[in-house]
Amino acid sequence: MKLGVLLPTFRGGVDDAISFADEAARCGIDGVFAYDHLWPMGSPRRPSLAPFPLLALVARRHDRLIVGPLVARIGLVGTGHLVEEFLTLDALAPGRVIAALGTGDRLSEPENLAYGLTALSADERRARLEATVRQLRAAMPVWIGAGAPATNRLAEELGVALNLWDASIERVVETAARGEVTYAGPVPEDLATRLDDLERAGATWAVFSPDVRIESLVAWRATR
Repeated sequence: MKLGVLLPTFRGGVDDAISFADEAARCGIDGVFAYDHLWPMGSPRRPSLAPFPLLALVARRHDRLIVGPLVARIGLVGTGHLVEEFLTLDALAPGRVIAALGTGDRLSEPENLAYGLTALSADERRARLEATVRQLRAAMPVWIGAGAPATNRLAEELGVALNLWDASIERVVETAARGEVTYAGPVPEDLATRLDDLERAGATWAVFSPDVRIESLVAWRATR
């Protein structure tokens, strides 16, 4: 099971994110990821770094790290634009990009409305999601963020990974029985136990929020 961390992107500058990526690379973490939000959820007066420029900087700085947004939200930019963002990132880091995509939900909807973005129905967002996946899946691994049952079925139909956020181990086991599953979420109280459980459940990746202690991930890996 590969290990990843989310960079601290709810900042006014890149220093914290770069330092965290440097530590991850130095310690042998497999990948770094970045949120795709216009502001921290529920905090519109706080800043948020754009994921693709940050990931490009990190990818050029560290030639082993896998990079990707978690997740790039459908509807923030046009489908063609989003595809080109991923392909450009892949040109900078060949073979080291994960196209993690999501439809967004009611919690992120205020960001779209504040910036005057067109309100799309769930079906419209899923259609755009499918079109994006079909254009990218031959070029790089694709994850779809779990959501409504129709979205989850789409990941299975397209043969791409389903990314579960803060899901139970039982749900990871159930999802892994039908296809590839990756996990992301906040840092649990007992990180080592969660990692053991995720590995046994069949998750191919475990990605944790920026407050994770990288040395704890390294210590767990040393036991494998």
